[in-house]
Amino acid sequence: MNYIDCVGLIVVENRELLLAFSKNKGAWYLPGGKVDAGETPLQAMQREIKEELNMDLTADSLQWYYHITAPAFGEKDLLMRQDCFRHQLRQTPQPSAEIGAVRFFSLEAYRQEPHQVRGVLLAFEKLQQDGLVD
Repeated sequence: MNYIDCVGLIVVENRELLLAFSKNKGAWYLPGGKVDAGETPLQAMQREIKEELNMDLTADSLQWYYHITAPAFGEKDLLMRQDCFRHQLRQTPQPSAEIGAVRFFSLEAYRQEPHQVRGVLLAFEKLQQDGLVD
């Protein structure tokens, strides 16, 4: 089995989770992406959010939250190993060209989407366990 190391941003407001729509994959994901060679997960998180949402996040505004391993959406024989960081929005996300939109979802609303990403479902599960979403 092949792996890809990546990062995901966890932003919860009003008990809903912020997700970004990937035009390439046609699905809603946690904002974030791949960790490049020589990068720490924290550095990758800052770079990816700048690229995807045009936001500059300081290291101290990101809190490591959890690590998951899950099947990579739309890929065969590929697992993602994802470090997730919590953040409280102080800026308005401005989606880049690769991101179609950003919005907050409840788990119930996300389950209505035609494509559900396993990593996002696991994020909702963790957030429910911690009492942060319904």
